[in-house]
Amino acid sequence: MTSDFSAPERTPEGYFVPDVLAPGLTLVLVGTAPSKRSAAARAYYANPQNKFWRTLHAVGLTPRLLAPTEFPLLPEYGIGLTDVAKRHSGVDAALPAEAWAPDELRAKVRQWRPRIVAFTSKRGASETLGLPTGRLPYGRQVMDLEGAELWVLPSTSPLGHNHFSLEPWQLLAERVAELRATPPSVP
Repeated sequence: MTSDFSAPERTPEGYFVPDVLAPGLTLVLVGTAPSKRSAAARAYYANPQNKFWRTLHAVGLTPRLLAPTEFPLLPEYGIGLTDVAKRHSGVDAALPAEAWAPDELRAKVRQWRPRIVAFTSKRGASETLGLPTGRLPYGRQVMDLEGAELWVLPSTSPLGHNHFSLEPWQLLAERVAELRATPPSVP
Protein backbone atom coordinates (compact mmCIF):
# COMPACT_ATOMS: atom_id res chain seq x y z
CA MET A 1 0.00 0.00 0.00
CA THR A 2 1.39 3.42 -0.93
CA SER A 3 0.56 6.77 0.52
CA ASP A 4 0.25 10.13 -1.15
CA PHE A 5 1.50 11.75 2.04
CA SER A 6 5.10 12.81 2.19
CA ALA A 7 6.83 14.62 5.00
CA PRO A 8 7.33 18.32 4.35
CA GLU A 9 10.80 19.33 3.25
CA ARG A 10 12.91 21.29 5.68
CA THR A 11 15.43 24.08 5.36
CA PRO A 12 19.14 23.25 5.82
CA GLU A 13 18.72 24.24 9.51
CA GLY A 14 15.96 21.63 9.90
CA TYR A 15 13.15 24.19 9.92
CA PHE A 16 9.77 23.65 8.25
CA VAL A 17 9.63 27.35 7.34
CA PRO A 18 12.71 29.57 7.13
CA ASP A 19 13.34 32.44 9.48
CA VAL A 20 12.56 35.87 8.08
CA LEU A 21 15.17 37.92 9.93
CA ALA A 22 17.36 40.81 8.87
CA PRO A 23 19.20 43.76 10.39
CA GLY A 24 17.16 46.86 11.13
CA LEU A 25 13.75 45.24 11.69
CA THR A 26 11.31 47.16 13.84
CA LEU A 27 9.26 44.08 14.72
CA VAL A 28 9.82 40.33 14.88
CA LEU A 29 6.69 38.24 15.32
CA VAL A 30 7.35 34.94 17.08
CA GLY A 31 5.01 31.98 16.73
CA THR A 32 5.17 28.72 18.60
CA ALA A 33 5.59 26.22 15.75
CA PRO A 34 4.20 25.99 12.22
CA SER A 35 0.88 24.19 11.95
CA LYS A 36 0.83 20.97 9.94
CA ARG A 37 -0.73 22.94 7.07
CA SER A 38 1.95 25.65 7.25
CA ALA A 39 4.71 23.03 7.34
CA ALA A 40 3.27 21.33 4.26
CA ALA A 41 2.90 24.67 2.46
CA ARG A 42 6.31 25.89 3.70
CA ALA A 43 4.64 29.20 4.52
CA TYR A 44 3.79 30.92 7.78
CA TYR A 45 0.15 30.94 8.94
CA ALA A 46 -1.05 29.06 5.84
CA ASN A 47 -4.35 27.81 7.28
CA PRO A 48 -7.06 29.90 5.55
CA GLN A 49 -8.93 30.05 8.87
CA ASN A 50 -5.94 31.68 10.59
CA LYS A 51 -6.45 35.44 11.01
CA PHE A 52 -2.74 36.34 10.99
CA TRP A 53 -2.44 37.89 7.53
CA ARG A 54 -5.83 39.62 7.75
CA THR A 55 -4.87 41.00 11.17
CA LEU A 56 -1.54 42.42 9.95
CA HIS A 57 -3.38 44.27 7.21
CA ALA A 58 -6.35 45.34 9.38
CA VAL A 59 -4.10 47.05 11.94
CA GLY A 60 -1.89 48.66 9.29
CA LEU A 61 1.30 46.64 9.76
CA THR A 62 1.15 45.77 6.05
CA PRO A 63 -0.25 48.10 3.37
CA ARG A 64 -2.17 45.28 1.69
CA LEU A 65 -3.38 41.80 2.51
CA LEU A 66 -0.52 39.38 1.90
CA ALA A 67 -0.93 35.72 1.01
CA PRO A 68 0.92 33.25 3.26
CA THR A 69 3.35 32.49 0.42
CA GLU A 70 4.36 36.17 0.38
CA PHE A 71 5.94 35.96 3.84
CA PRO A 72 9.43 36.75 2.42
CA LEU A 73 8.15 40.29 1.66
CA LEU A 74 7.70 41.20 5.33
CA PRO A 75 11.17 42.75 5.84
CA GLU A 76 10.11 45.42 3.29
CA TYR A 77 7.69 46.54 6.02
CA GLY A 78 10.24 46.23 8.84
CA ILE A 79 8.78 42.92 10.05
CA GLY A 80 10.43 39.54 10.62
CA LEU A 81 9.12 36.09 11.51
CA THR A 82 10.36 33.11 13.49
CA ASP A 83 9.08 30.47 15.92
CA VAL A 84 10.14 29.13 19.29
CA ALA A 85 9.82 25.51 18.13
CA LYS A 86 11.31 25.76 14.62
CA ARG A 87 12.00 22.06 14.09
CA HIS A 88 8.50 20.78 14.95
CA SER A 89 5.02 21.34 13.60
CA GLY A 90 1.53 20.95 14.99
CA VAL A 91 -0.64 22.41 17.69
CA ASP A 92 1.06 23.78 20.80
CA ALA A 93 -0.42 21.19 23.16
CA ALA A 94 0.96 18.31 21.06
CA LEU A 95 4.55 19.56 20.91
CA PRO A 96 7.07 17.49 22.88
CA ALA A 97 9.08 19.16 25.64
CA GLU A 98 12.24 19.05 23.51
CA ALA A 99 10.53 21.07 20.76
CA TRP A 100 10.97 24.35 22.58
CA ALA A 101 14.21 26.22 21.84
CA PRO A 102 14.10 29.46 23.85
CA ASP A 103 17.90 29.79 23.94
CA GLU A 104 18.03 29.62 20.14
CA LEU A 105 15.34 32.29 19.91
CA ARG A 106 17.16 34.54 22.38
CA ALA A 107 20.37 34.18 20.33
CA LYS A 108 18.50 35.26 17.20
CA VAL A 109 17.12 38.32 18.99
CA ARG A 110 20.64 39.22 20.17
CA GLN A 111 22.03 38.74 16.66
CA TRP A 112 19.38 40.66 14.71
CA ARG A 113 18.46 43.25 17.38
CA PRO A 114 14.84 44.05 16.43
CA ARG A 115 13.27 46.90 18.32
CA ILE A 116 10.19 44.84 19.28
CA VAL A 117 9.66 41.10 19.73
CA ALA A 118 5.99 40.11 19.82
CA PHE A 119 4.81 36.59 20.56
CA THR A 120 1.70 35.57 18.65
CA SER A 121 0.58 33.38 21.54
CA LYS A 122 0.92 33.19 25.29
CA ARG A 123 2.30 29.64 25.02
CA GLY A 124 5.32 30.70 22.96
CA ALA A 125 6.03 33.57 25.35
CA SER A 126 5.58 31.31 28.36
CA GLU A 127 8.01 28.70 27.04
CA THR A 128 10.59 31.38 26.24
CA LEU A 129 10.30 33.36 29.45
CA GLY A 130 9.75 30.45 31.84
CA LEU A 131 6.57 32.04 33.18
CA PRO A 132 3.09 30.55 33.48
CA THR A 133 0.72 31.76 30.75
CA GLY A 134 -1.58 33.23 33.40
CA ARG A 135 1.14 35.70 34.43
CA LEU A 136 1.39 37.14 30.92
CA PRO A 137 -1.19 39.76 30.05
CA TYR A 138 -1.75 40.66 26.42
CA GLY A 139 0.09 43.77 25.25
CA ARG A 140 3.45 45.28 26.11
CA GLN A 141 5.29 43.54 28.93
CA VAL A 142 7.24 45.20 31.73
CA MET A 143 10.36 43.19 30.86
CA ASP A 144 12.30 43.15 27.61
CA LEU A 145 13.79 40.28 25.66
CA GLU A 146 17.50 40.67 24.95
CA GLY A 147 17.08 44.45 24.73
CA ALA A 148 13.94 44.42 22.58
CA GLU A 149 10.54 45.59 23.76
CA LEU A 150 8.45 42.53 24.53
CA TRP A 151 4.80 42.07 23.56
CA VAL A 152 2.36 39.17 23.91
CA LEU A 153 -0.54 39.00 21.46
CA PRO A 154 -3.69 36.89 21.21
CA SER A 155 -3.25 33.95 18.89
CA THR A 156 -4.74 34.25 15.42
CA SER A 157 -5.06 30.46 15.21
CA PRO A 158 -8.46 28.96 14.47
CA LEU A 159 -8.11 27.08 17.78
CA GLY A 160 -8.04 30.42 19.63
CA HIS A 161 -10.98 32.17 17.96
CA ASN A 162 -12.87 32.44 21.26
CA HIS A 163 -9.97 34.31 22.89
CA PHE A 164 -8.96 36.56 20.02
CA SER A 165 -9.01 40.32 20.45
CA LEU A 166 -7.79 42.82 17.88
CA GLU A 167 -7.01 45.51 20.47
CA PRO A 168 -3.51 44.31 21.51
CA TRP A 169 -2.62 44.00 17.82
CA GLN A 170 -3.82 47.58 17.24
CA LEU A 171 -1.74 48.85 20.16
CA LEU A 172 1.29 47.03 18.78
CA ALA A 173 0.76 48.61 15.35
CA GLU A 174 0.58 52.07 16.97
CA ARG A 175 3.85 51.41 18.80
CA VAL A 176 5.52 50.15 15.62
CA ALA A 177 4.43 53.37 13.86
CA GLU A 178 5.95 55.43 16.71
CA LEU A 179 9.25 53.58 16.45
CA ARG A 180 9.36 53.85 12.67
CA ALA A 181 9.13 57.62 13.10
CA THR A 182 12.07 57.59 15.55
CA PRO A 183 15.49 56.35 14.48
CA PRO A 184 16.98 53.67 16.72
CA SER A 185 19.59 54.81 19.23
CA VAL A 186 23.09 53.53 18.68
CA PRO A 187 24.24 51.27 21.57
